[in-house]
Amino acid sequence: MKSDSSPDAKLATLFLDMLAAEQGAGDNTLDAYRRDLEDLSAFLASSRQNFVIAGTQALRDYLNDLDLRGFKSSSVARRLSAMRHLFRFLLSERVRSDDPAAILSGPKRGRSLPKILSIADVDRLLARAKADAESPDISPARRLRAARLYCLLEVLYATGLRVSELVSLPLSAAQRDARMIVVRGKGNKERLVPLNNASRQAMADYLVAMDDQRGAGKAAGARPKWLFPSFGESGHLTRQHFARELKELAAAAGLAPRLVSPHVLRHAFASHLLHNGADLRIVQTLLGHTDISTTQVYTHVVEERLKSLVRDLHPLAEA
Repeated sequence: MKSDSSPDAKLATLFLDMLAAEQGAGDNTLDAYRRDLEDLSAFLASSRQNFVIAGTQALRDYLNDLDLRGFKSSSVARRLSAMRHLFRFLLSERVRSDDPAAILSGPKRGRSLPKILSIADVDRLLARAKADAESPDISPARRLRAARLYCLLEVLYATGLRVSELVSLPLSAAQRDARMIVVRGKGNKERLVPLNNASRQAMADYLVAMDDQRGAGKAAGARPKWLFPSFGESGHLTRQHFARELKELAAAAGLAPRLVSPHVLRHAFASHLLHNGADLRIVQTLLGHTDISTTQVYTHVVEERLKSLVRDLHPLAEA
């Protein structure tokens, strides 16, 4: 959109405010929608159209333009979703008398299986991170950074948190003897997630390293608000910083960095639980999925486990 005062920009702002207030959309969702709508507005402006007067054909032309620009089908589908939500909003607010996006069809796309790491791969990551955190030959500052990364890994693999949920955990999540943590997820919804012994110990060791580093300073200030504090605008570690450190760790552990990310570890958490017999509904609750269909992407793990059970346990399997 050309400027914040343009008609499209004002309508987009009203729409995003509605998403935040009524649907509890998070910052990442709002930023993605804002970028998508800015691109749509720029395309419409090239033919002297805008959100108020654009018709269905103009929107089809935009989708075709995305295809010509080489956008993946998943990206086109996301932008179509943004358009549908926007024009439905404009219709409900009586800015328009019709919904030009209602009859649009998006690209067909198969649901890809999530990338996961094997249990052995995760063990290698954790072992390397733990060894770095316990190394006696590093400075207190590097030990704190290594302890933080090990703590992040243990908590992520123990809970399956979204990376945004993980890096924004409050310091109170690491309180002594806590068996559960309260997580505030998408839509500002809270859920309880259990901790295992390894993650609790990693948090305890990390807090000791944090206090040692603070005590080494000239003046020890109050403990921070966040479990993983930083000097950035948010006050806590960013998703991008954690992802970079994780890829560096993967390379050091002998794994391909391109195959390792915080989201891949979340997938590993879910897949490994299901492989070992966890109920799909329980995994849905732990992941914070509102709709079971989102969790069903992991059903291939359940199917493989059922096949192996029949193959290994059925009395006539080898007949």
